[in-house]
Amino acid sequence: MTPARAAGLLDSAALVTGGSRGIGRAVATALVGQGASVALTGTRRETAERVAGELTRTGPGRAFGTGCDVRDDSDVEALAGFVEDRLGRLDLLVNNAGIGIYRPVPELTLAEFREVVETNLIGAFAVIRACLPLLQEAGGVVVTIGSLAGRHAFRGGAAYNASKFGLLGMTEALMLDLRDRGVRVSTVMPGSVATGFAGRSPGDGANWKLSPEDVAEAVLAVASLRTQALASRIELRPSRPPTKNPPPRTR
Repeated sequence: MTPARAAGLLDSAALVTGGSRGIGRAVATALVGQGASVALTGTRRETAERVAGELTRTGPGRAFGTGCDVRDDSDVEALAGFVEDRLGRLDLLVNNAGIGIYRPVPELTLAEFREVVETNLIGAFAVIRACLPLLQEAGGVVVTIGSLAGRHAFRGGAAYNASKFGLLGMTEALMLDLRDRGVRVSTVMPGSVATGFAGRSPGDGANWKLSPEDVAEAVLAVASLRTQALASRIELRPSRPPTKNPPPRTR
């Protein structure tokens, strides 16, 4: 599905972390389709550059790819410089980079727990902090890709739930801290998305799960609001998930 032309995104400048695949790629694709200039990151620079080239060829906007490990302070600082060099300003930051490791607590290592929290939570804060001068100058928008797992715990989700519960709290605090500085902060919280996240097949559950494009449309809707309006949190669910206990059949 191609989103309708969104007001205010033509000629805008955006950064999408984790933009080389899944939700991030769908968001970057939609933004380029609106005529935006987009910097996108991946853990591998070569992959990010290849995806950026593919998006630029489809236009009408353009994309620039670079590698960034959001857990690495020097990488994050270099990313802010990359955005300034390539785009000159920053109207929209989509904080999407994230990982998932799902194990029961007795099987979850401390290193794995740290990796998830440092990527999903601390990494998101680091990117916002590094890009804040550009966002303030432009009166920009931050959209953090959270998760319904930031409100609802599940078995095997100790690391992921901790990161996403924390991400929601951090994002809401940032919204209060930054709104008087002209920066609007929102979070989009999808449920199950068919992306192949955490080692799953991209086709797993595609007949009922959200698509990455569904999430991209929500991001564009938030980013396109008038400056007087703020959608502080959007929860996005599959409309008809499978039921564990289906209702009895009737004649």
